[in-house]
Amino acid sequence: MKNPDAGWRDNADAPNDVVLKVVPARYPWRIAGAAFALFIITGVVQSIATNPRWEWGVFAQWFFDPAILNGLGKTLLLTLLSTLFGSILGTGLALARLARSWLLNALAWSYIWLFRSLPLLLVLIILYNFAYLYDSLSLGVPFTSITFFTHATTDLLDQFSVAVLGLSLVQAAYTAEIIRGGIVGVDQGQHEAAAALGLPPYRRTFHIILPQALRAILPTGFNEVISLAKGTSIVYVLSMPELFYTVQVIYNRTQQVIPLLMVASVWYLCITTVLSVLQHFVENYFARGVVRQRRPARLTLFRRSATLKESSDVRSA
Repeated sequence: MKNPDAGWRDNADAPNDVVLKVVPARYPWRIAGAAFALFIITGVVQSIATNPRWEWGVFAQWFFDPAILNGLGKTLLLTLLSTLFGSILGTGLALARLARSWLLNALAWSYIWLFRSLPLLLVLIILYNFAYLYDSLSLGVPFTSITFFTHATTDLLDQFSVAVLGLSLVQAAYTAEIIRGGIVGVDQGQHEAAAALGLPPYRRTFHIILPQALRAILPTGFNEVISLAKGTSIVYVLSMPELFYTVQVIYNRTQQVIPLLMVASVWYLCITTVLSVLQHFVENYFARGVVRQRRPARLTLFRRSATLKESSDVRSA
């Protein structure tokens, strides 16, 4: 016999003369907050759409201009190359930080400490004036006259190479700490199990540890890539025609400052949006095989609510 004080969990268990009404939970403050946010957004959109000083006609004129698209291409290329080189160097630094060799550990720590301490703008300016310090770069035996290779510095470090080198060096320092944190976050039992199987260190690292660490590395790593895409605007100090510098040159000539800044803003929004979507799919790919409770989509929640309400109405009738 059921305990009458325990209550009925479902209408199907209730007697025929008892009808329970399902009342959904209500969140009045959530609705009020959503209404307030919608009010603010509507006001902002109205002010931007109706204020003629935004000069949206000028915005449309310059948005697909060849000069703007050329600057956008330089920005994307800087982001791609700096991410690639920074990730390769950062991975090496992270592995050196985790190595048992005190020399490798000290060298990697010193590199990370140095380039995380120096502002990116300062690094770019020093590299751009590197030819003042050294007329040529050479490879040979230290403290002897034996030289295997030499080349003029001015021929090696132009504006683009300085930008890629500076962004990559600074990015590698942050990437190294992100990767190191992901590797340290892997359960120690995984390291011990891989070692017990007799796998060599490089296979343990690249086939067992890193694939698991990627789930922790990817979110923070993509944040760094997005910051790097926006940070490429700092290379304007080298007078390199990337997106932001190109916009500056144009509005200094035409005095149409706001619409051209909006052109740059929208293109940066497009870049970060694409990277965010890519992050979503990459994270889902590497999360395969991991059991975790994901929040249902809003459409699924709406269907469940409608089905529950319909079932309650049928039972009430």
